[in-house]
Amino acid sequence: MNVQSDLSMKTDEVLRVELEVFRREHRDLDEAIHALAEKGMGDQLTLQRLKKRKLRLKDVIAQIEDRLTPDIIA
Repeated sequence: MNVQSDLSMKTDEVLRVELEVFRREHRDLDEAIHALAEKGMGDQLTLQRLKKRKLRLKDVIAQIEDRLTPDIIA
């Protein structure tokens, strides 16, 4: 099941809760990537995987925000 059809089956309240969870996870990943890179502890594969996960979360966050933002016809 793709993300778009999954979003259409959820209520706005559920989406708002998920949005906060995804934003928090995105922030945590950002901090983890920064810490690993700064200390030189993370190998390139680990950093690459964390960055890809962060980008996927960014896409999901954008889709949820689009779903929650009403279309305004001017």
